[in-house]
Amino acid sequence: MLFNRGSTCGGCFELRCVDHILWCLQGSPSVILTATDFCPPNFGLPTDYGGWCNFPQEHFEMSEAAFAEIAGLHADIVPVQYRRVKCHRNGGMRFTVSGNSHYYQVLITNVGLDGEVVAVKVKGSRTGWIPMARNWGQIWQCNINLEGQPLSFEVTTSSGKTLTSYNVASGNWRFGQTFEGKQF
Repeated sequence: MLFNRGSTCGGCFELRCVDHILWCLQGSPSVILTATDFCPPNFGLPTDYGGWCNFPQEHFEMSEAAFAEIAGLHADIVPVQYRRVKCHRNGGMRFTVSGNSHYYQVLITNVGLDGEVVAVKVKGSRTGWIPMARNWGQIWQCNINLEGQPLSFEVTTSSGKTLTSYNVASGNWRFGQTFEGKQF
């Protein structure tokens, strides 16, 4: 439900354990998480245990380290209070390119501000700005050959802010490489 069909990937949330005296840590400390994965439904299990990813349930799957920040590790499922927060990042946005000469993809990570990318354009040295389509989460794609060209990216977040990183990748980039651009 919260993942919003992949568009919330990269967004940041502050969580705290609430309303459970045995599981929640004293003082109700919070932890900030980045949405990174989809929780698939399991309609064969009840929503109160095992089917927590079933629509319209809202659910956070957390690493053990993050969970230990808000609750005792002996706990299993804890009630949480959450809110969207700004993403504070170190370094620039990262662009990981993949694909082939007919199909080009870029995974965009380490996005500051609201962390949620809603539009991407790519520009090669021999092209104009090309809008990219969301593949899933923060993987964006287009069907054009961009090999041998320096690449620039224009990224727009859900708050409407747009940032352009010019010539992020040199003309000799290769699939599988990651490049760093500007940061919000």
